[in-house]
Parts: sequence; C-alpha cells; structure tokens
Amino acid sequence: MRRVLSSRWLTRTLRTSEALPAAGLPLFLCPAVGLARQRQITPVSIPPRNIGQRRLIHAETCAPKEESQPVAAHAEEKLKLPFTCSGCGAFTQTTDSQQLGYYDVAAKRVRTWLQPPKHELQKKDIQENQVIDNVLKSMDSDQLTALGFDARNLVVEQPLVAPLSDPKPPVCDRCHDLIHHNAKSASGRVPMFHPTVESLRETIEESPHKYNHIYHVIDAADFPMSLIPRLNVLLGDIPLRTRNRRSRASKFLRDRQTELSFIITRSDLLGPTKQSVDALMPYLREVLRDALGRLGNRVRLGNVRCVSASHGWWTRDVREDVWRRGGAGWMVGKVNVGKSRLFEEVYPKGRLDHPDASVGPTAIGHIQPEEDDMDVGDLLPPARGATNYPAMPLVSSLPGTTASPIRIPFGNKKGELIDLPGLARSDLDLFVKEEHRQSLIMKKRIVPEQATVKPGQSLILGGGLIRITPSSENMIFLMYNFTPLEDHITSTEKAVDFQTQVKTSGAQENISLPGTAPTIQHAGRFVLQHDVTRQRAGPLTRRNAVGLSIDRLPFRVLSVDILIEGVGYVEIVAQVRTRSLYRPREDGESSQSGSLESAESAGEKSKSTGLALDPFEEMMRQRRDDDKSGQHPTQRDSATKPEEEQPSEINLPSVDVYTPEGRFIGTRRPINGWLNNKPRVLPEHKKSRPRKSMKGQKKKAKVEARAAKVAST
Repeated sequence: MRRVLSSRWLTRTLRTSEALPAAGLPLFLCPAVGLARQRQITPVSIPPRNIGQRRLIHAETCAPKEESQPVAAHAEEKLKLPFTCSGCGAFTQTTDSQQLGYYDVAAKRVRTWLQPPKHELQKKDIQENQVIDNVLKSMDSDQLTALGFDARNLVVEQPLVAPLSDPKPPVCDRCHDLIHHNAKSASGRVPMFHPTVESLRETIEESPHKYNHIYHVIDAADFPMSLIPRLNVLLGDIPLRTRNRRSRASKFLRDRQTELSFIITRSDLLGPTKQSVDALMPYLREVLRDALGRLGNRVRLGNVRCVSASHGWWTRDVREDVWRRGGAGWMVGKVNVGKSRLFEEVYPKGRLDHPDASVGPTAIGHIQPEEDDMDVGDLLPPARGATNYPAMPLVSSLPGTTASPIRIPFGNKKGELIDLPGLARSDLDLFVKEEHRQSLIMKKRIVPEQATVKPGQSLILGGGLIRITPSSENMIFLMYNFTPLEDHITSTEKAVDFQTQVKTSGAQENISLPGTAPTIQHAGRFVLQHDVTRQRAGPLTRRNAVGLSIDRLPFRVLSVDILIEGVGYVEIVAQVRTRSLYRPREDGESSQSGSLESAESAGEKSKSTGLALDPFEEMMRQRRDDDKSGQHPTQRDSATKPEEEQPSEINLPSVDVYTPEGRFIGTRRPINGWLNNKPRVLPEHKKSRPRKSMKGQKKKAKVEARAAKVAST
C-alpha cells in the first residue's frame, strides 16, 4: 500500500529546503506547497516517496505576473481569486496552464471578477443630464426644496460600479472547458491523477468532527464491480453492525464515531420507474452480500439505499439523513460513479438560519475558516465559507473531475459534506480511440434488442473490442447488450478477424486502438449456472394461468450477467432440455474438461465464493437417483447409494469472453434486465383484428331481393 507523506515530514522539508527538483505528487496529496505560496513562503518541490513518476502541481499566489501588477493591485482592493477552485477543489495557481487549478488572468471572466467594470454613461443619459441642468439653472433651489425635489437625485452621476451578473467566483480553466466546451479539450489540458485508499484514510483521520459518516457510492451500471473490497477495514476498522440482535448500531473508537453506509447511485439505469427499481432491492442486497465475501453473511444490510440523482429517487431521504447526522459526511467511491452529482442533490441547501442548525448532539466539532489556522502539512484543505446556496462541485463524465477534497459546510456549524476524489476504476479506455472514449460511459437507460446467437456465431461489442463466443455446441443463446457499445452478430471466424484487426467490418467501426490486437486474451469461461425458468416460462408457471411446477417442465432456462467494468453488462440466456443437464462421466475423463463442471466441484466453488448454485441442481440430482433406483422421492434413502453408480457431471452451457489483456470482466446472478426494460408496446403498435369485408353481405342482399321480386311476380 502506497503511503503519502506525513505532515511532520512536509513541515520539516519546507523549513530546511531551498529548492529541490520537481517531482510528482498530486495536489490532493500535497496541499502544503499551495499553502506555502499563499503565505509567501519560498516554493519548494517535494521528492516522491513510493508515489510514482508524477509531476508536482505548483500552487501560486493569486497575484498575476509582473506585466499584470496594476490589475492585481486593484484586485487586491476589490476581490481576489478563490483559495481553491469550486468545481474541482484544486488549489489556485497562475503559472502552469498544464496543471490543475490554473487561472488565466488575461481571460475576461477572471478580469471581470478581479476588477468589476464601471458603468459608463450612455449618450442618452448625457443628453438627459444636460436638459436637467438647464432646467435646474432656471429654477431657484428653495423652490425645488418646497416641491420635494433634490437636485442631486435628478442627475445620473458617474461612475457607477455595475453589479456582477454572477456573484459566484470563477472556476479554473479546466473546469471552464468542461462546462462550456467538451471533455476532450479539458482532458488534453490536465493529466488525471487518482488517489489511493491509504491517502483517503489519512485525509479522513484529519476530520475536525467527532461524528463522521462515510457514504460508499456504488454505480448501478456495472453493480457490484465498483464496490471497494474491505473498505471499512482499509479506512480504519470501521465497525459494521452484525446480525447479532445484541450488536450496537454505533461505536466510539478513539473518542470518535465513524459509520459507513452504501448508496447505489444512477438507479434509473436499472428500470423505467421508481417502483420497478424498488422491487429490485432484495436482489441488490443479495448481490452485495456475495460481493462482500465472508463479511456479507455476517453484517446487516439495512444501510443500503438505491437512489437516482437525475430523477430525484430517494435523494430527499439521504438529504435528511445528512442533516440529521450532522458532523462530517464523506463521499467515497471510484471515479464516474456519480459522487459529485449525488453531492449536489443531497446537500442541505438554504438551512444556514435553520432553528435546528446548531441544536443537538451532532453539532460538535469546529469547521476551520478558509485559509485560517491551516497547517502546511494538512491533507484536508480548508473549508469554504458558510452560505445558504454555495457553488457545487463540477459534474462531468470525464473521469477524475474532482482533483482534491471539496468541503462545504451546512447549517450553523452543524456539519459539512465532503466530496473526495475518486479511486481508479477501469483503464479500458486506454485501449479505445480518444474520440470514442466517452461512448464507454452509460449515460441513460438502455433498451436493447434481443440478439439470437446461433452455433458458430459470436457477439462482438465496439467493432471488436470485446467478443463473446458460445463454447457449448448445438445450442442457441439469447444475448441482451446493456452497454452503450454497438453490438454485431457474425460468424466466429469473422469475429476473430475483426478483433485481431485483420479485417474491418463495414457495418460497424472498430473503436480499438491500432495496437490493441496483440493484447487480446481469454478473459475466462463463464457458466450459465442460474435458473430463471420461473421468470422466463411465462404463463406455464404462473399461478393464475397454467400453474405448473418447475420440476414438471421438460426444459430449463439458464442465465448469467457478464459485467464489463465501467461500461455495463450483457445478459445471456439459454434454454436447455432437462435430460441433457446431466450425463454419466466416462472412465478417465476429467471433471473439469471443456465447459462441464461436476456437481461436487461446483458445490465447493459455491462455498468458497459465496455464490450458491440454483435449487434445481439438487432437485435434478434427486430425480436422477430416483429413476435409477425405481423409488418414489418420498421413499428415497439418501444414505444408501449403489456402488456401481458412476458420478455424473452437470452439463451447463457456457460462453468464452475475449478482452484486452483478459481483464475488465466479471459475473453476477442475473437481474433479468430484459424483463424489466422491455420496449413499451403502445396501442398503435398492436395489430387490430381485420375488419370483415361487406362485399359479400351486399351481394347476398341483392340476391335475396332479386329472389323475392321473382317470387312476388
């Protein structure tokens, strides 16, 4: 684990060093240099210690260079640049445009903030002043006073300072490019740095509050791959409430209380309505238990919330929870999981003068004012001034937007909310062309089309970036692409040529970089081990319809979700015959050959990983034993087993996945995304019953009328 520089070492370096060679530390790991420049201390560069070859971000004073001294002097009297950028949290500097927190003092928006423009009199105002002056000269001052006029109020004086159109301070040039231009120009300007869990832990340890709460933000797009394993242990042994009924909800450790809860953000990607997403909460808790490993079976998961900041689902409850707890609320998670967007929605705005702002046990702790009482070795930057509606952190799809912790207090010293930089997530974008990197991010809910993959075919994503090839013969797979990447079905031979960049597909562009072909490796063989027959059988198993039990059906529907880190998932479904699930193992045949797994090895795997196979496996094993012994299931004795019976293998369908370096792939139990996100079938889409033609009826009526006329004559 990488260790950041301690505050004591930084202070000693600043006192003893004159000038050291420039080296690499991200600004959120070393705010001391920025504070030194702000205090007119001789700037130094700090050598790296197990941090890697990174460039140090020099923080400069807000004063411009020599050629702009008059502007800076006037700005010192009026306004000055903010201590940190309100968008990304980087310390302000005016020297290096290729680093974080850079402000161009020659830009109009910065000059307007430093020296607000004066209002010049218009030609119309000057003419009106002349008319009024002529009238005032012809009138006596006593007469004006008797009429109630003041001559000073009748003339527009000069100059008048024009009020600022935007009272909020400007953001740095990088944030300005993200807001008004595009992410491409901003990403080329500043390199992206990501902290480590160790640096976040030391930052949280500098909290001035007695009560701290950590919100572990997880992305719903590839849930649960954005989960940080053992986060409670890595951040300082944060106790989690166990299932023991006598366990306490909160504990104090070293005279400080720190709690942790999970927030699954961007939940609108899982379903079209809030009710449909709320129905998935039991499933999300079980998947989270599986991802937590051995810890998942021991702890309670009542502290899990599934929210959507863009739709406002459950954000009000989180906002009230932040307000009720007070103290420090920390947003922790990987990059591009939606921390800054969630921060903006759950921050308690407009409560500076709230009657409960400084009342209660949570109003403990002291928030440092900006730039005051700040130690040069602190990893936690100073907090902003308390306002009802402060500037929120910048929200962008560019990974690594938040460069340094952003502290925004709320209430009258009741607490503060802190947005921390995101941890490194996935570097799959390094294998993608720069113009297509934004296409890897799922920005809205996807309603895919059903793709039927027949034997000898494969599914490719992104023109060959990822390939999914069925490894089971003579079986048809249904695949649903819940990723922003375009999918294409082709023969396996052509899919291999597309992925190795031997051929190019005319129907789809390959978004991979030209040198990605040698890095393509086998990411693994994934078995469809989850039974979804009850959900997929339709009216056959529905109680208000046919109502058949699953064990009476001659088929099974198996499924699995293939997760792509930071991108999304692909749902894979296959229907197999019940009799073909098991076959006797031949002598000398390995139990791990091909795509087959023995029931015993699968059971051992389920115990080690916490992922249990579905109940139909045990049921099929019992039915097979009953058929061989000729006994009824109620008469079956599990203790007696024929000696001549050979062990059998479970023959489950499987698929092979090929990705760059064989990474970025995971699995989970199916969420049945296709059933929850089917395209809406409107009344105009349905084919109505064809109207019966009236031609025959009219002809029949004519014949009857002609026959009646003949009969009457």
